Amino acid sequence: MKKHLTKLFYLALIVLFSQNVYAQTDSLSVNKGGKNLINVSLTSLLLNNFSFTYERAVAKKISVGLGLRFMPEGQVPFLNKFEAIIDDEDTFDKLKDLKTGNIAITPEVKFYFGKGVFRGFYIAPFARYAKYTADLPTFEYEYDHPVDGPTTTTIPLNGELKTLTGGVLFGAQWKLSKLVYLNWSILGPQYGTSKGFLKGTKTLSAEEQDALRDELEDLELPIVETTTTVNSSGARMDIKGPWASARASVGLSFRF
Repeated sequence: MKKHLTKLFYLALIVLFSQNVYAQTDSLSVNKGGKNLINVSLTSLLLNNFSFTYERAVAKKISVGLGLRFMPEGQVPFLNKFEAIIDDEDTFDKLKDLKTGNIAITPEVKFYFGKGVFRGFYIAPFARYAKYTADLPTFEYEYDHPVDGPTTTTIPLNGELKTLTGGVLFGAQWKLSKLVYLNWSILGPQYGTSKGFLKGTKTLSAEEQDALRDELEDLELPIVETTTTVNSSGARMDIKGPWASARASVGLSFRF
């Protein structure tokens, strides 16, 4: 333990020394202006997402950043737009009851190709950790009651999905004034892994278990693998597999 603390102490001294040297030479390596930038995504607000990125200039045309995106749990955005393209009324009714939310953390490094840092076309390798939640209070299914025959019942379902991805973001940023910039993240494809679950707790008869198992196994989730477990106490579907998505946004950046 003592050796580890000693190593950490020397590492801290090296970091402090390097920061001091960098501060003294910064005026030569970074173009004039503040070394910090906060970006607010405007397009994310349309989807009830709040997305912010902090950047710090570390060289004349290079910055490191950390992004935070979160969506409070609520109804699926633009739900009314789905009504016209979803033929199954039951599926649409289930979507109306669905509550979903998410949070994501994204470290990245940006390489600018303009006149200096924070300006012009850029390429940004990044990693992203994201967590998605879902809450469906009334998942409806039909089972064969031994006395009443075909009967419709419900079970509350909730779940989460965690993803870890990496990718490259392509974009451009323009200076609007001394402290304000327009940022266009054109496209950021990403790929990685996902793992999660969907579960419901309710006392189930043998007939309900069979029907619910069939209903859950019939759910077609692309790419990922699913494992379904149903017993007298409820049901659980475990999910794992690859994950792919893309980033894109338009926002305003503020330099300081």
